[in-house]
Amino acid sequence: MKSFDIIDRRFAHYILENAPLEELAAGFRWIEGLVWMGDANCLLFQDLPRNRTMRWIEDAGVSVYRAPSGYANGQARDTQGRLISCSHRKRCLLRTEWDGTVTRLVDRHDGKRLNAPNDVVVRSDGSIWFTDPLYDIQTDYEGGCQASEQPPALYRFDPQTKRIVVMSSDFDGPNGLAFSPDERRLYVTETGDQTTDDPKQYIMAFDVAPDGALGSGEIFHKIEPGYADGLCVDGDGNLWSSAADGVHCIAPDGKLLGKILVPYRVSNLTFGGPFRNRLFIGGSHTLYAIFLNRRGVSWP
Repeated sequence: MKSFDIIDRRFAHYILENAPLEELAAGFRWIEGLVWMGDANCLLFQDLPRNRTMRWIEDAGVSVYRAPSGYANGQARDTQGRLISCSHRKRCLLRTEWDGTVTRLVDRHDGKRLNAPNDVVVRSDGSIWFTDPLYDIQTDYEGGCQASEQPPALYRFDPQTKRIVVMSSDFDGPNGLAFSPDERRLYVTETGDQTTDDPKQYIMAFDVAPDGALGSGEIFHKIEPGYADGLCVDGDGNLWSSAADGVHCIAPDGKLLGKILVPYRVSNLTFGGPFRNRLFIGGSHTLYAIFLNRRGVSWP
């Protein structure tokens, strides 16, 4: 089976011919929220519709890390290495403390409940950025139907001051997000209003000022086939995006370099392993991984 589609010759240097796509585990309902826990040498990911967080360890396989998870989705680690999770059901951000207790960080903006936080990243200044679409309060499959109290938005939350700010409300369905290695650019996927027949679906790019202010966003790239959901970035600034046919590698100028072909639609992905050169991929109900000749951004 063909594993790669080389579109630009640069991509040929990113792949390893003797490192094929590996299936690590299967039988999940829909995989989301992959995050590498380097100090524990494990991968955490969500079996989202089953309301549980899973853990994968090399040579030990998969086990349940947390159940129920609050229908958690996106995950990241803060500047102290603590786990930050987006909870659909609880409509908030959660933080797992070092003693294992779980703290509710933020669940409201301007006195109104958040919708269903979807994905999250942490900037080096400690600020927490997350997307808040309507998706998972619109059905019972991934959290349960609930009434929305405010429009979809991209937020920044300061865990020190507890201040939450709308960074952009120009989205129908903000989803995955990732900073460039120098944090001067923020990528956000727009997956649109999926209750319509023709939703807006593309990747947005925003310039980021040193103080965290965002410039006006522009369309960076449009994934075909399918659309972009989760994102991650390598140390050279290439963007690795989920797609209907696998993972697409996109140069910082927006040019598609190549594809890792995956049997099922990809939802989310992250770099991990001791050298951060192993790309872990959530392919619908199956967990995959592949070694690459590139390293992901090592953060935290």
